[in-house]
Amino acid sequence: MGPVIHQSAIVDEGATLGEGTSVWHFSHVCGGARIGSGCSLGQNVFVANDVMIGNNVKIQNNVSVYDAVTIEDDVFCGPSMVFTNVYNPRSAVSRKSEYRKTLVRRGATLGANSTIVCGTTIGAYAFIAAGAVVNRDVPDFALVVGVPARHVGWMSRHGARLKLPLEGSGDALCPHTGELYILKGGVCVLSSTR
Repeated sequence: MGPVIHQSAIVDEGATLGEGTSVWHFSHVCGGARIGSGCSLGQNVFVANDVMIGNNVKIQNNVSVYDAVTIEDDVFCGPSMVFTNVYNPRSAVSRKSEYRKTLVRRGATLGANSTIVCGTTIGAYAFIAAGAVVNRDVPDFALVVGVPARHVGWMSRHGARLKLPLEGSGDALCPHTGELYILKGGVCVLSSTR
């Protein structure tokens, strides 16, 4: 099954959309965009030319994915969350040559109304709380909240909060899947064995 494109959406010639990807009402995908399979672009979504989106990505209503953004597989972009691509924009000063790359790693969640300042990397399975403003890199499995975003905990791949210290060492099981997570030296990793 090919992509499903609502009649009110605009997908420019040259855009690549994978099998089973849906583009809903009043959305616009530019010609250079590359979007994987099984994705959902909600109402009023904009995807610029220099954008790569992996497989099974859910982009909710009113999200603009600007140039220099890469989103890996299984990412959730909540309603009205914001990406940027220029760090210090001015209307009278053209800074298109100064775009900063943003990378959202596999499985991350970007909560509703959160803002991702350009030039940052959101780690795999990180969880950005609703309304948070991210202005620095976020580690894998980290939970960040607030303005500016601060690290307050750890999340499992399933989306459950883990009982781990913020720093140091420890281990915790996901209460839903039983997967073991190990924290060592401030880095959280999923362990294949206990």
